[in-house]
Amino acid sequence: MDFKNEVISLLAEICQDDVVKENPDIDLFDAGLLDSFGTVELLVQFEERFGILVPITEFDRDTWNTPNNIAMQLADLR
Repeated sequence: MDFKNEVISLLAEICQDDVVKENPDIDLFDAGLLDSFGTVELLVQFEERFGILVPITEFDRDTWNTPNNIAMQLADLR
């Protein structure tokens, strides 16, 4: 599995909804799939699974709002 698909699969796990896989441009916050608790879990999982540390201060909801954007941001940090 390539990195982008791994990230999207992780998002689907955390959001507990496969719509993340079906529509990788969905705004996770507007759709109610991700909230502040989910965001913290997501950041912890990024570090545990991919070894990528994303400080909460760097997590901007306007930039990290869709699965595609999240995968792109993480790829840049890799």
